[in-house]
Amino acid sequence: MSVRVELPGYGKLGVFENAAIRTGVYSGLGLSIVFTVWVFVANRVPALESLAFERNLIGAAALGLFAAVPVLRFLRFPGHLLASSLISWTIFAITYRVLCMRFDGLAVRYGAAHIFALGAVLYLILATVSWLGTAIWKALTSHTSH
Repeated sequence: MSVRVELPGYGKLGVFENAAIRTGVYSGLGLSIVFTVWVFVANRVPALESLAFERNLIGAAALGLFAAVPVLRFLRFPGHLLASSLISWTIFAITYRVLCMRFDGLAVRYGAAHIFALGAVLYLILATVSWLGTAIWKALTSHTSH
């Protein structure tokens, strides 16, 4: 028998019962926090300027880990993977846009729409590969059972 724990704050937010939405929101918040800290450290901590490569490597790795959460969680469920990852990336793109208002040089190379499009295309490709892999896996297992 399964025991379901009712957390106090989730009673009003029925949308968080869906695992894809919940994972997308949490992953998006993680991406946003990591990127915000990365930008503030890069611009406001001059003592770390000599370690710029290492700082950027750590920031990019942390972003990669949070971006991979929806992919790793829903690898066999392409619909959930796509929904979760697009929610996550939308939150990140909104945060990027807000940071572009504060840091003028951030939008010089890529705007928020570019960032969203880059992430969305990557996640669409991953969802397509997941869908194809799932279809092939189901076809192979149904063929071998006969």
